[in-house]
Amino acid sequence: QVQLVESGGGLVQAGGSLRLSCTASGSIFSIKALGWYRQAPGKQRELVARITTGFMPYYADSVKGRFTISRDNAKNTVYLQMNSLKPEDTAIYYCNARTPRSPDTIDDYWGQGTQVTVSS
Repeated sequence: QVQLVESGGGLVQAGGSLRLSCTASGSIFSIKALGWYRQAPGKQRELVARITTGFMPYYADSVKGRFTISRDNAKNTVYLQMNSLKPEDTAIYYCNARTPRSPDTIDDYWGQGTQVTVSS
């Protein structure tokens, strides 16, 4: 089992910045990837950024060049630095941890979510 606790959301004007943090606890040795998803009202949850244990980052096209994902293994924490925020970035942001249960099965763990609101 993995527990995830997020922090850092809030209200910011367009063009501003926020940094989200997510600290993992529990079976952290089993985590293969940490990521951030977001869900806006009336929309499906979407992957924003992910980073693997090998520090290979992935970004959704909509955030490339504006968001940066990083991890601090010593603190069991993953960060999402969000710059040049746009109103369309407004959503609840969820931290995600992926652990392999078997070669064919992956378990997903989720944080409680943190609200990010970008005003125009």
